[in-house]
Parts: sequence; structure tokens; C-alpha cells
Amino acid sequence: MLYDKESVAGAIAKLAQEILERNPKTKDVALVGVRTRGVTLAERIKAQVEKEKKVRLPLGAIDTTLYRDDLNDVGHQHMVKGTQIPFDVNAKIIVLVDDVLYTGRSARAAIDQIMDFGRPKRIELAVMVDRGHRELPIAPDYVGYKVETKEDDVVKVHLAEVDGSDEVVIAKRKK
Repeated sequence: MLYDKESVAGAIAKLAQEILERNPKTKDVALVGVRTRGVTLAERIKAQVEKEKKVRLPLGAIDTTLYRDDLNDVGHQHMVKGTQIPFDVNAKIIVLVDDVLYTGRSARAAIDQIMDFGRPKRIELAVMVDRGHRELPIAPDYVGYKVETKEDDVVKVHLAEVDGSDEVVIAKRKK
């Protein structure tokens, strides 16, 4: 295990604080989580921001499956879980939230999909773990943890709502 429950909570608090520091006027800020764990992380960040600022942030969920350019590489069964963005993205500062940033392909797919909904003022990227090995020129604005990995490593963020516990683990990719 790389990070335990307390470390995960600390990283989420750090992400929320950094988002507030960069965007002190929260009226134009909206969170969009990348399914599945990015949505849970976005919900937790939203709760922290709302508690501190006494505001309500719009929250959306995005499924990048049909926007990916590497569908053949990410697995054979593609379960589309749907996208819900129940607010106007035009002129908003969209904070895209994901669990792990690796090649950048999921982030690019999410950006493409958000742009299909309108023209945000800005799109920022918040991730729990940046593991490196980018294939596209994508960089996060907010990072919980930066982890040095090898190509055959798999970094998994486990969250209680989805996996039963909060932790970050690293394993070797199955061949």
C-alpha cells in the first residue's frame, strides 16, 4: 500500500484547498468527475469546498469510454455508464477530477467531451495520483500525490464508496 485512509483524506483536503486558492470566487467553478472514482473524488472535494466556503458547487459526471482513442488497448468489455452534466458549462471554470493520471488519454477524452457541451472559460485538471509516463501533453493543475512508477506498474485508488476502503496501491500489470 502506498497511501492509507488518512493519507487519502489529506490529499483530498489538499486538492480542495488548492482549488479554492486558485479560484477564490467560486461562483463560476464547477466540478466534473471522470467515472468511476473521479466522480467520488469530486463529490468529496465538493463537500470540503462547500463546508469551507458555504457555497454550492455544480457537479457533473463524465464517462469517457466513447471518446477514447485507445479502446482496443483498455480492455475488451466497455460498459458505458453515462455522462451527466446538469449545468451550463459555458463560461464556467471546470475542474475535471480523476483518480490517476497516466498517459493523458482519459483526460484528453474528457476535455473533448466537455467541449461538446459548450465553451468553458477554463478547464483545470485535479488528480489524486500523477504516475507519469504521459503520451500526450497533458499536465494536472492539482495533484494529491506524484508517484514514480514503471511502465508495467498499475496504480489503483480505492475509495470506500466504490471499493470498501480508502487507499492507494501499486501492483504489476498482468500480462
